[in-house]
Amino acid sequence: MEKFTLGVEEEYMVIDPHTRELKSHDQKIVERSALAFNDQVKAEMHQAVVEVGTGICQNVDEAMTDIKKLRKHVAEVAAGLNLKIGAAGTHPFSHWSTQLITPNPRYDAIVNEMQEAARSNLIFGLHVHVGIKDKDMAIHIMNTVRYFLPHVYALSANSPFWEGRNTGFKSFRTKVFDKFPRTGIPDQFSSWDDFKNYVNLLIKTNCIDNAKKIWWDVRVHPFFDTIEFRICDVPMRVEETIAITAIFQALVVKLYKLRMQNMSFILYNRALINENKWRASRYGLDGRLIDFGIQQEKDTRALILELLEFIDDVVDELGSRDALQYVYKILEEGTGADRQLAVFQQTGSLEKVVDYITYETLQGI
Repeated sequence: MEKFTLGVEEEYMVIDPHTRELKSHDQKIVERSALAFNDQVKAEMHQAVVEVGTGICQNVDEAMTDIKKLRKHVAEVAAGLNLKIGAAGTHPFSHWSTQLITPNPRYDAIVNEMQEAARSNLIFGLHVHVGIKDKDMAIHIMNTVRYFLPHVYALSANSPFWEGRNTGFKSFRTKVFDKFPRTGIPDQFSSWDDFKNYVNLLIKTNCIDNAKKIWWDVRVHPFFDTIEFRICDVPMRVEETIAITAIFQALVVKLYKLRMQNMSFILYNRALINENKWRASRYGLDGRLIDFGIQQEKDTRALILELLEFIDDVVDELGSRDALQYVYKILEEGTGADRQLAVFQQTGSLEKVVDYITYETLQGI
């Protein structure tokens, strides 16, 4: 029986508390975390980024405990270096061109190949892993779950500003990441062998050296027995992260159960799903997504409520009903992007927006 375990990764901004700019921590946060958290605190390509990852969690409660511990620990280590951490998909005004790249052969190779697309990729995401051993089943779920990605992405929208400008998007982070190859909504694959043939062709033709250079919004992980969801901005509040984690886990379980009963959700093609992804990026919760079944636009909030209804029959066995209650709070109070924009409207100051982000990142920790 599949266990549907969880792993959660968050990327944080490292911030100078005086200028509120992004600042290199020179890998000191990673070095000082090595004893307490081994490899759960990692460097990223840019030196002003730090990534954390939970252990393998049996349920959302364990994931919540782990993420709180990691946020608290990283914040304390940062404070000892006279730095702060913040959780948002982009920094409101720091410019990527002034940020240092972490010395590392892997990053050097990516920058050498991708050039400015890599150097400018100063963004912060949330990655959620849901455990599943059966690779063919995982491919089936990846194909099917793509339809729901824009709905969950809209809930996570937390990057309205880029390089000092209000972009007009609720999530500009994916617009920055779109410059990379092999990103976005994936195509569908008929089986694990079909996917492996695709990967092997790319390796054979020197497009990639391994499957980790496939950065889709959802992927069957090439080395772990997981489906990895990569579409979301890193949320500001830990409760938002856990609510989103709970949705992804419940979706995997629901689609697994349908398949085991010889039923399936309708497969939609990538071009259609991309229409919804674009809308989620631009408008967040305040827009309208397309319900392809009835071929009509519907309020994004209404479709998210329908999504909660769709997964409702599996959440009690997963123990995630309480975590999912927070979705209603996001629908009511707005996403991180909505709250960032409200602070900017009230104060006219992007520095105050950064202060708000760093404050909210540690709420309830």
